[in-house]
Amino acid sequence: MSIRVVRQSKFRHIFGQAVKYDQCYDDIRVSRVTWDSSFCAVNPKFVAIIIEASGGGAFLVLPLHKSGRIDKSYPTVCGHTGPVLDIDWCPHNDQVIASGSEDCTVMVWQIPENGLVTSMSEPVVVLEGHSKRVGIITWHPTARNVLLSAGCDNQIIIWNVGTGEAMISLEDMHPDVIYNVSWNRNGSLICTSCKDKSIRVIDPRKETIVAEKEKAHEGARPMRAIFLSNGDILTTGFSRMSERQLALWNTQNMEEPMTVNEMDTSNGVLLPFYDPDTNVVYLCGKGDSSIRYFEITDEAPYVHFLNTFVSKEPQRGMGYMPKRGLDVNKCEIARFYKLHERKCEPIVMTVPRKSDLFQDDLYPDTAGPDPALEAEEWFEGKNGDPILISLKNGYVPGKNREFKVVKKNILDSKANKNTENSSPANKSASSTPSIVSCMSFSVFSNVRLPL
Repeated sequence: MSIRVVRQSKFRHIFGQAVKYDQCYDDIRVSRVTWDSSFCAVNPKFVAIIIEASGGGAFLVLPLHKSGRIDKSYPTVCGHTGPVLDIDWCPHNDQVIASGSEDCTVMVWQIPENGLVTSMSEPVVVLEGHSKRVGIITWHPTARNVLLSAGCDNQIIIWNVGTGEAMISLEDMHPDVIYNVSWNRNGSLICTSCKDKSIRVIDPRKETIVAEKEKAHEGARPMRAIFLSNGDILTTGFSRMSERQLALWNTQNMEEPMTVNEMDTSNGVLLPFYDPDTNVVYLCGKGDSSIRYFEITDEAPYVHFLNTFVSKEPQRGMGYMPKRGLDVNKCEIARFYKLHERKCEPIVMTVPRKSDLFQDDLYPDTAGPDPALEAEEWFEGKNGDPILISLKNGYVPGKNREFKVVKKNILDSKANKNTENSSPANKSASSTPSIVSCMSFSVFSNVRLPL
């Protein structure tokens, strides 16, 4: 007679709960575009949601506290001439967001400190280089002003947002539509999933494919691939029999997966959201009404099912809050923003604990908002790990923090301009690259323009 041993884990009892109705964002016309992005991006200040818009593309940006019914006349970000397909908040500035659209452009926006008062149609910078619609946008995790975009032209472009230049263009690596792109922890590599059923690990600065796996999942429906903090890759996809799968790959040997988990026969694409601090991955299927979560460990079988959060309504999209935006006093370890047809509903994941003290084991130091590198340093070949912060007293995205950054950037750029104007010989003496400083200056001076 075999005895079933239950694996010990502090995350086995993660408890998911939707917030009360009055804390939802209601009466929002969520986009109906048939594109498999998450349609929602959140940070400790704002929630951004791609919406239906006549005559172009638009998205809402709401301060987190502005819950309840959203008026139809609420201002939007509406500079694109085609539907918006993907949005992503800058990890190093909670007021900067990038968007990609069917109009083949990428736009970067500076949101005012307290949110929008009037609709915004003038981006800080427009990035033009794709020949077809841009469906994937993702910021570099540790270098300031570095943004990656991927389009239906099967091309990946990495931009220096400070100059508006396309610095790296990966054109001939993908023979078909790219489904997603993920940076590794320090942003030295990217992994991609493609319609040709291949997973590729790419060194973008050397423009070389480091590792590749053909037919990572046999099924014809879209895959996803993300880097884990230890360098392994987690993929979601479909088997030949259209069963949804979760697989783990070692980039040193991509011949066979470390493990494959079969799940169910639903046809919604599984969007993975990964927490590098706790090694928990959350899978949200488009059209599903559930969120499954798994813990990844270093020992076989590597992927351990924890639990499922189930609700009644299917999800159209999903936003995932960075760790610094969570309430550590309530042992909250994840928060999702679930899109329905007409509303956005926050879902809080907590680990029940009796003590009111700070739980060190649930909150190891996490990636903070300060970049480890400037854009030029990264393009020159440097790497930098995320600069970690403690959540012991909670992270407060206060005005003081932003004000210091703004002040510093404006002074830097003025100093650089002065040294450039005074004598050409002094150009090399400026400690901060002038391009990045100018970007910071233009971004923040943008706030003072009359509306």
